[in-house]
Order: sequence, then C-alpha cells, then structure tokens
Amino acid sequence: MSESNGFKGNKAGLACKTCAVCGRPMTWRRAWARHWAEVRYCSHACRRRSRVRA
Repeated sequence: MSESNGFKGNKAGLACKTCAVCGRPMTWRRAWARHWAEVRYCSHACRRRSRVRA
C-alpha cells in the first residue's frame, strides 16, 4: 500500500503547524489532506475557544 505523499511511517517528515489558540504543534493528518492550508485549530475545543475570544 503506497501513500501519495510518500509517508512511510516516519512522522518527522510530515508537515507541521501550530494551533492558533493553544500554540500546540499539529502534524499533518490524512483527514486534513484536502484542506491543510485552511487548518488553524488542533481540536474542536480550540475552535470553540476562538469564537469565545472574538
């Protein structure tokens, strides 16, 4: 089974971002593959907290 992004089990090679709310590092996930550029929050909880702040 070959993945299109070249992932072979080494998570160090995956793209990373920091969460806009809590600052935790987020690693690329297959579920986010189609919209990785728009991903800003690490979880639903952080997404809710961002709305409370604004």
